Amino acid sequence: MNKKYKKPPIQEVVVEFEFTPGNKWDMTIPGLIYEKVRNDFPERKEQAGIGIQFQKTKEGFAHKVSPAPPRIQFYRKDGTALLQVAPNVLIVNQLKPYPSWKKLKPMVDKIFKTYKKVASPKGFKKIRLRYINKINTNKEELELNEYFNLYPEMPENIAPDCSGFITRIEIPYQENRDHLLITMGSSNPEDPNKISIVLDLDYLLDKPESISLNNYKKWLEQAHSAIEDTFESCITDKTRNIFGKEK
Repeated sequence: MNKKYKKPPIQEVVVEFEFTPGNKWDMTIPGLIYEKVRNDFPERKEQAGIGIQFQKTKEGFAHKVSPAPPRIQFYRKDGTALLQVAPNVLIVNQLKPYPSWKKLKPMVDKIFKTYKKVASPKGFKKIRLRYINKINTNKEELELNEYFNLYPEMPENIAPDCSGFITRIEIPYQENRDHLLITMGSSNPEDPNKISIVLDLDYLLDKPESISLNNYKKWLEQAHSAIEDTFESCITDKTRNIFGKEK
């Protein structure tokens, strides 16, 4: 987010590229990428792959989980960020502390250019920018309508107390080229005296190859702007006070 907070609620930022292959995938590609990024991401691990595909149906979007090729992960030494490389897939994960969008963009661009040079992809099948936020507040103080402009409302004939909730909204963007998934729900708090609410903002490219390899930075800016505007629209000043505005 461009708006700076002393204690931003961002738990993780995910930038994911799925490519239309150019040349046939070569299993030496992860090693070649590692040689170019090892100064920044020296720790290397392999993780079993899990594929999650979003599919359009008459009822909306559904996701399908299936086995996938293993991912090679490269970790920053301090554990605050990692890269994931799999056949025709590149993922950048930024964990806490979030540095700012201004600082994250150059890192993503450098990694993207490295992948592009080594793997020679043809185009994009999918691009994703995802911000996962976690807001913690005291149990006795939580009134959703005081902290959020987006929240579930209970009908009068249902007991007002609930042990958990999840709300999911899908919004089209750019003449249905993209969509933003807003998922809000309760989460297990680290502190038993707190209530944790997760606000997950996931912006995706819907139409494969509608963005060129040379134009992805403009797409990311549009995605980030939509996410930032949505985040600020979903919260109230009472929530902003939890984060602490920077002067």
